[in-house]
Amino acid sequence: MEKIMLGFLGFAFIFVLAIPGGFRAQMQSSSPHLPRGTATDISSSEIDALVRRVAAVRVSDQAIRVASIGGEYNVGVSVVSRLKTSGKEAPSGIEHAQITEIYHVISGNGTLVTGGSLVDPKEVPASNEVVTLLNGPSTDGSGIQNGVSRKIGPGDVVIIPPNTPHWFSEIPTDKIVYLVVRVDPHKILPAGYVAK
Repeated sequence: MEKIMLGFLGFAFIFVLAIPGGFRAQMQSSSPHLPRGTATDISSSEIDALVRRVAAVRVSDQAIRVASIGGEYNVGVSVVSRLKTSGKEAPSGIEHAQITEIYHVISGNGTLVTGGSLVDPKEVPASNEVVTLLNGPSTDGSGIQNGVSRKIGPGDVVIIPPNTPHWFSEIPTDKIVYLVVRVDPHKILPAGYVAK
């Protein structure tokens, strides 16, 4: 049976190669293409400048761009910087109702907690920049119960789906800096935003 299947696949491959080039091109050109978009560039110097500007801020989440992807969804890119925490600081948490976040650690280390449930959940006010620019509708909490902890550092990537509580319970280095890509399928973030 395997020999028959391999023989058939080999025949199909040779058949495709035997199709005249013009006919193959015509077959390919008849399939519809989605409209082409424009690439969005963000330089490392732009990211570095934002990190330097907020060097002394305990927690800074700076939106860099929000791009519309063919009018179908938006993608936001931010850089986050968090200063070292001490053991006495109470952990808190947040979750976002419609946005998927992708963290890529640039420098530093931390313990990221995800999942579980928020303790004392409270909706973030609709006028807050967390909602209007960064993440859309969100909920804060005084902590996270039954979450999963993991240590992350430079080069690590974590994908956090909507409605997933998350928080850094510990940052043992001077700071942790990470890039956040926010996937916005509902187009609630302000497409066209560019950091000033």
